[in-house]
Amino acid sequence: MDRSIRTMEQVFALLDGMFERDGDDWSTGDGGDYWDRFYSDRSRPIPFFVAKPDESLATYLDRDLITPGRALDLGCGPGRNAVYLASRGFAVDAVDLSPVAVAWGRERADAAGVDVRFIQGDAFAMTSAELSGPYDLVIDSGCFHHLPPHRRVSYLALLERVLIPGGYLALTCFAAGAMGSEVDDAALYHSRELGGGLAYDPESLRWIFSDLAEVETRRMRDEPPDSAYFGELFLWTALFRRDRITAG
Repeated sequence: MDRSIRTMEQVFALLDGMFERDGDDWSTGDGGDYWDRFYSDRSRPIPFFVAKPDESLATYLDRDLITPGRALDLGCGPGRNAVYLASRGFAVDAVDLSPVAVAWGRERADAAGVDVRFIQGDAFAMTSAELSGPYDLVIDSGCFHHLPPHRRVSYLALLERVLIPGGYLALTCFAAGAMGSEVDDAALYHSRELGGGLAYDPESLRWIFSDLAEVETRRMRDEPPDSAYFGELFLWTALFRRDRITAG
């Protein structure tokens, strides 16, 4: 008989385990075997394997919506956005579960001649010393939609901890009706499947991030193969700002 659960983190770990099956999308910070396999063949025609930043991220910079500072790239994969931000003057920490992805990202940073601090592990479990924020910008291009619903709580807590007042969250995720699972949250715990990633609509994103101020939410632009940027219509892009603390 096991009656050992007494903390919320133990509850979350139990729920994590419901989605930790061979070939599923979600795993905790043990190295992410699924993602190691996913990134191991670089020749696969995966759209975001390209060494290009999100078109939305480039647009935010070009429009001066965000300016260089300290940045955290969550679920950085092979580092395409992290490398771009470093080239634009950001001090970048980039985190991913997969050591294979992190190794690829380091290669890209070296080839581009930029400095990115790559960290392999689970951002939700990292200490303040490991994530050396606070950060002016948190970017997430494809991590959020692979989280099971209960980990949104961990995600919001992480933003609360590491994002400075006045800082920004730049999010890219699957768009409902175009890509990803539209199964209701409760049903996911019965199926124990994330369906390749969860789809979101603008209303759900606004609700989840309602403690932040919405700057812009739109569909990502479709970028042609010869573009300098990554863009696919099956994704939403959103920019949120954490309000500054004012003296009362």
